[in-house]
Amino acid sequence: MEEIYTFLKECGTYYLATVEDDQPRVRPFGTIDQFDGRLTIQTGRSKPVSAQMHKNPKIEICAFNGTKWLRVCACVEEDPRIEAQEHMLNAYPSLRGAYTPGDGNTEVFALVSGTATFSSFTEEPRTIKF
Repeated sequence: MEEIYTFLKECGTYYLATVEDDQPRVRPFGTIDQFDGRLTIQTGRSKPVSAQMHKNPKIEICAFNGTKWLRVCACVEEDPRIEAQEHMLNAYPSLRGAYTPGDGNTEVFALVSGTATFSSFTEEPRTIKF
């Protein structure tokens, strides 16, 4: 899990895919944290991505660092604890202008039951389950 976290953190931006009805939706994301032994991401409850993940918790993440790429396939589950929100916003203080722990909008999702595959053009793919 540490390797997945480090790769995504170093990339800065990754792409998160969700499903809305039967249509895939992909958008750039930038939050990744480790809280209580799990990888977590953050969004606002008012955003369509939140509704999509609540309706269908299956997500995929793709990131590229210039030479290698990472695909993460997981399910998400909301971690409603204020401590999870505080931890995330401490990791990303620039978000505090839009989000506050306990504001009813800040939402943290943990990635569960996942697989991460590291790939490149020069090495065999390597998969990690978490």
